[in-house]
Amino acid sequence: MADTQQADPKAEQKAARLAKQITTFAKAHGGAEGQIAYLGERGARIVLVGEDGDWGDLVAPSYDIAEKAVEKAGITRHESFDGEFAAKVETGPYEWKRMAGIQIGG
Repeated sequence: MADTQQADPKAEQKAARLAKQITTFAKAHGGAEGQIAYLGERGARIVLVGEDGDWGDLVAPSYDIAEKAVEKAGITRHESFDGEFAAKVETGPYEWKRMAGIQIGG
């Protein structure tokens, strides 16, 4: 029986582009780990944490594309953003100011 499912070329291209961005981030930060969060109709957020504590994120148009991108990049994937993984994130004055602004309505 022939496989009737064919990969969507645009989805594959998007996953490859995201994987390249993940790999670039990892190289710049001594390695990286990630977590994928479902964003509903908007897709999925890939949160990256570098070995140096720096962090960033990317948005994929779907959860499946995010999974493929992380797999292609070959980074460690966490199921949740907590514990030792979250503790690796280093925040600076900018982040603290932004968090305070959100709390007081700014």
